[in-house]
This record gives sequence, structure tokens and C-alpha cells, in this order.
Amino acid sequence: MRWKKVALVGVGLLGGSLGLALKQRRLAESVVGFVRRPASVKDCEKAGAVNQATLNLHEAVKGADLIVLCTPLAQMKALLKEILPVSKPNALVTDVGSVKGSVVTDFERLLAGSTIQFVGSHPMAGGEKMGVGAARADLFVNAVCVVTPTRRSKQSAVRAVEELWKSVGGRVLELDPAAHDDLVSRSSHLPHLVAAAIASAVLDSRRPAAQGLVCANGFRDVTRIASGSPEMWRDIGLANSKHLGKALRSFIRDLQKLQGVIEKRDGVKLEKFFHNAKQLRDQWHSAGASQATE
Repeated sequence: MRWKKVALVGVGLLGGSLGLALKQRRLAESVVGFVRRPASVKDCEKAGAVNQATLNLHEAVKGADLIVLCTPLAQMKALLKEILPVSKPNALVTDVGSVKGSVVTDFERLLAGSTIQFVGSHPMAGGEKMGVGAARADLFVNAVCVVTPTRRSKQSAVRAVEELWKSVGGRVLELDPAAHDDLVSRSSHLPHLVAAAIASAVLDSRRPAAQGLVCANGFRDVTRIASGSPEMWRDIGLANSKHLGKALRSFIRDLQKLQGVIEKRDGVKLEKFFHNAKQLRDQWHSAGASQATE
């Protein structure tokens, strides 16, 4: 599928990477990006992520066949409201948000009676580095890209969104929005909370001065994602609070059981814990599921 005009609302790591992929693979005649700061226009031009970057939202989306929202979750609803009056009839809208339930509900309500089609999506790709300067054209290659249609979704729109992610190298997985939010609460959102909690606990200013000096590769690997965007992860935590709260409660219970094993100095159970974790992680990795980097 080749798009005539693609509008990227937000050109950071994900938006910029999508723009680079679309351009490199010649999947769009024109890729236009909406950004909020004049400096970002120059950053987009330097990265080559879009054909044109603009501070004017209406200019960015006018005449676009495909509009992709690549902003923090809390901004999306207001942006869609602003986009609607100037969007091309029958335009297709999708997003890259890490939470789907609230986004899908809000968007379908706003688009009721409109010819504009929306299908939610979430490419499981990314990293701790932010901004278009970190974008790369191969970011979505082999990454699982979740598409979340509902009963209101037109099959032609679903196929088009799925083809979008396949065309930039992604592996499409179709899920119900609620099922998506439940699954990623454990696989994506919980790890970010844990990484941030570990970084905060270990590097607390009340710790001895030597604490940071003895933080080596294990600490670096476990806390890498704690360097992600605080704004983005605030929005994710709030938007998926129901599922994430449940995942966190379950995780705390497991930690408390582990605490009991440690305090009782039960070597048999402790080794079993590490053995089971290693086996599960090794099986997952060998199956090729390690491509998702969010």
C-alpha cells in the first residue's frame, strides 16, 4: 500500500522512526509532521524523518490519507477534536499509544457519524532515548505491532492499519483493547514501575557516597528503561491504572513470598525460584519474542 500523504502528529522516537521507515521504503508520497516547538522543526529536518515539519496542526493533517497520533496519551483526545474539522473525508486515523481502552472509547465517541475511520494500534517498539534524534528506520522490524479493532471498525480500515505496520517490518497481533491493556500492564507497564522504583531506592541521596560506584551491569540493565519520558509514563500509569494496579498487587504478593523465603534462608526454594525464572526467560528469548523493546 502506498499513501499519498501521511500526517504524523508528534515526531519523537516513534513518530520519527515511522516517518523514516515510510520514506526509506517509499510507502508515502509525502510525510508531514506536526511539532510544537520551532527547534523541533530543525530537528526533524536534520533527521530526515519527514518531508515537511510544521507548527500548524491543520496544515499537517489537511488532505492526509493517514493520520498517526504519536503524542503522549493525555494529549490525544484534544488533538483529535482539533483535527476533525479539517481532516479529509474517509481519512484513516491510528495511534501508537501504549494504552488502548480509553483511547479507543474516546475516539469512537468523537468519530460517531463521521466518515473518518479509526483503528487503534500499538507498536511494541521503543526505548529509553527520546526525541526524533533517536529515531531509526528499522525500529519496527520484527517488532510486534498490536492492532485493536472493535465491532465498530470497518474491515477495510483494519486491514489498512495492519498493512501499515507490516509494510515497515512489524509483526501484527490483533487484540481486543481491554485484553491488550491487561497484557501490557504486566509485560510493559509493570517493568517500568519496577525499574523506576529500583533506581529510586538504590540511588537515593541518603545512600552512602559509594553506592553508585558499585552499581554495575546488572543495575544498568535492570534500570535502563527508568530513563524514559516521565510525562509519557505518567499518562500510561493513569490511563491503565485498573490493570496496572492489579498487576502491581500481584507482584507485591509474590515479592512478599520471596521475602519470606530469604528471611527463612530456605536455599531449596530460593534456588527453585531462580531456576524457574531462568527457564521461563530462556524459553521466551529462544522463541524470538525478545524483539519488542518497549
